Amino acid sequence: MIPFSPPHISQAVIDEVVAALKSGWITTGPRTKQFEKDISAYAGCQSTLCLNSATAGLEIMLRWFGVGEGDEVIVPAYTYSATANVVEHCGAKVVFADVKASDFNVNPACIAKLINERTKVIMPVDFAGLPCDYTEINALVVRKDIQAMFHAQGENQEKLGRILVLSDAAHSVGASYLGTKTGSLTDVSVFSFHAVKNLTTAEGGAIALNLPAPFDNEEVYKALCIKTLHGQNKDALAKMQKGNWKYDIIEPGYKCNMTDIMAAIGLVELRRYESEILIRRKEIVFAYDNLFEGCAWAETPEHTTPSKTSSYHLYPLRVKGITEVQRDRILQAIFAQDVSVNVHFIPVPMMSYYKSKGYDIRNYPVTYSNFSREISLPVFEDLSNEQIKAVVHAVKQAVEAELAAAV
Repeated sequence: MIPFSPPHISQAVIDEVVAALKSGWITTGPRTKQFEKDISAYAGCQSTLCLNSATAGLEIMLRWFGVGEGDEVIVPAYTYSATANVVEHCGAKVVFADVKASDFNVNPACIAKLINERTKVIMPVDFAGLPCDYTEINALVVRKDIQAMFHAQGENQEKLGRILVLSDAAHSVGASYLGTKTGSLTDVSVFSFHAVKNLTTAEGGAIALNLPAPFDNEEVYKALCIKTLHGQNKDALAKMQKGNWKYDIIEPGYKCNMTDIMAAIGLVELRRYESEILIRRKEIVFAYDNLFEGCAWAETPEHTTPSKTSSYHLYPLRVKGITEVQRDRILQAIFAQDVSVNVHFIPVPMMSYYKSKGYDIRNYPVTYSNFSREISLPVFEDLSNEQIKAVVHAVKQAVEAELAAAV
């Protein structure tokens, strides 16, 4: 069976984790702090806070910005549920925007139509690793008529004076837009280091801070450290300094810090990210492109444009002219050939909880069209060239059999 996305665990990772275990620091400690610095240097952002998940990072930033009841947050209809769930956790209203047919990313024109005086945050999602259109999105929030609609509540909203752009960059570590890496493309970006991501720490995430003046991103980082560790004004590393045991709780915070065990994996993976991981993922994606060339039914994903370079996180193939039911039959036929595939994602408005709140996928026709025809193919570092050919053979057989049966 060809798996979908198993992690690559090298001896170097094992050695670094063992070293962390033996060091006496297995929760947040020196490795986590070093990983934060390394991410900031790599992504070009002002400051980075590592946490136990990207989901925690998104929610913490909404809470830091004061998002709550009566507020609205715009997110793409085509995303994983976490993007919307965090808005619900804060008591605000999720407002879904449709996406573009070309690349699955949120359509800035759709965002513009949804902004009103209750809009506090826009959360674009870099689907499959391809950055969104940040020039257009960033321009929206400073447009005079849109900025005039913004009603600030609380210190951070007053200081920014406009809608916050909070990028869900869970897929796009290492991607670039106009020569700039994700993490420094807008106000705040949140990465994921989950087990299936390009850069993994098993579980984990990071907030990449790039807030404009008058914000001091290092001061925001310090405030977030407190907020993500019970509101405690000293972490374990600081308390272990001689005579520095005494601490205070200055707010009712949360518990979502990253451990040094997780950071140990990330430190090794980040060092080889550009030279090994991204190179192999790009090779796999381009191999798929070449093998599907000439298949009239194959709509291969957009992953490189004059302004954008993907992180090659997913290979979302679409089959032209099929229905959701046909796509599901094709999936089963591929699985029957011992090839694991997936679908990214079932759009959030199609989920039972969101349907119960009145959301209807028919209001997002491009999202549904993309989803109903999408099949994600395996992309992982240890996928061999022979396995790539086997995947494509299985897909071709399954699709062509389905299309022949429909004639």
